[in-house]
Amino acid sequence: KAKTANFGIIYGISVFGLADRMNVERKEAKELIDGYFETYPQVKEYMDRIIEIAKENGYVETIFHRKRYLSDINSRNAIVRGYAERNAINAPIQGSAADIIKVAMARIYKRFKNENIKAKMILQVHDELNFSVPIEEKEIVEKIVIEEMERAYSMKVPLKADCGWGKNWLEAH
Repeated sequence: KAKTANFGIIYGISVFGLADRMNVERKEAKELIDGYFETYPQVKEYMDRIIEIAKENGYVETIFHRKRYLSDINSRNAIVRGYAERNAINAPIQGSAADIIKVAMARIYKRFKNENIKAKMILQVHDELNFSVPIEEKEIVEKIVIEEMERAYSMKVPLKADCGWGKNWLEAH
């Protein structure tokens, strides 16, 4: 429930939408949303600020300055505008995460090549990378992957990475 509420609120879910998704009364959903923003006022400040930036510029940017254009951000149609506002909030977050994982992937690939590592990167899902690794390379691959994922981009809050192992994706979790 907490994850549903957290992501829903960040991406602009309505009281009605949250109540429906969590199967609670609208009053409880409203209290959850209000309480969330009271506890985390910086989130609301970010949301308001990024929407204003989008309205002024017609786009928002990721940390690597990739632009997401939002042609409907100033629409007179509230539904259309609301969709653009949710995209204005989401794009810098999800887009920046995509930027960072791509940097990590490129650096890992380069290290594997330079260090003659046989392991192969086979899949990326959101902030996760999946590799096929010969057992004798397990320790060095884990070291390289964690180092490069944590160094992909320097921020005030450090990036943390971990590894899971298994014969398949399910076991690795």
